[in-house]
Amino acid sequence: MFGRKKIEMIGRQDALAGRQEPIATADTHFVLGRPLSDEVPEGMQQAMFGMGCFWGVERLFWQIPGVWMTGVGYAAGFTPNPTYEEVCSGQTGHNEVVHVIFDPDAVSYLDLLKVFWEGHDPTQGMAQGNDRGTQYRSGIYCYDADQTAAANSSAKTYGERLMSAGSGVITTEITDAPTFFAAEAYHQQYLAKNPGGYCGLGGTGVSCPIGSGIAAS
Repeated sequence: MFGRKKIEMIGRQDALAGRQEPIATADTHFVLGRPLSDEVPEGMQQAMFGMGCFWGVERLFWQIPGVWMTGVGYAAGFTPNPTYEEVCSGQTGHNEVVHVIFDPDAVSYLDLLKVFWEGHDPTQGMAQGNDRGTQYRSGIYCYDADQTAAANSSAKTYGERLMSAGSGVITTEITDAPTFFAAEAYHQQYLAKNPGGYCGLGGTGVSCPIGSGIAAS
């Protein structure tokens, strides 16, 4: 019963109450050495993705030339300022996400979408690999109309490529960017601090024909 409930999206009226104050997080990006912040410097742009366990997802993006900042957190749910334990209970509605700040002169949004599509399996619904739960769903959270158009167009293109390869139907949710709640300090850049730590990411092996050729690794 509990396992089934964890893969069923909770309703707003049933979500945990949460708290008014943000939970404590890290002050500095462990890899990039900059103050850890979700503020977007002038000339930069932002993106947000959910691809399963956010430890491996964040590592995927901080390695991309042109990415200025990454941070892991919770989004697209109902509970304000949730904790990791609350999110994992399935009672907040949140997804594990990575917030990315990038220089569009060095890496395009299409490049990031290519990494997104190729870096996980977007056909698994409320799961990714062996991880099951609503916090592991595939999601693109868009900050403007151009991002929404690019996300939807790329989903159509990649969906056709997946179907041709015999894969399933894309289940990725594409919505306007919700509030980002930063995760606890120990989650930030987790795989840099714990190189042998768990990473459940795995792509379909099907290439996505968009972007400038940056490949997920």
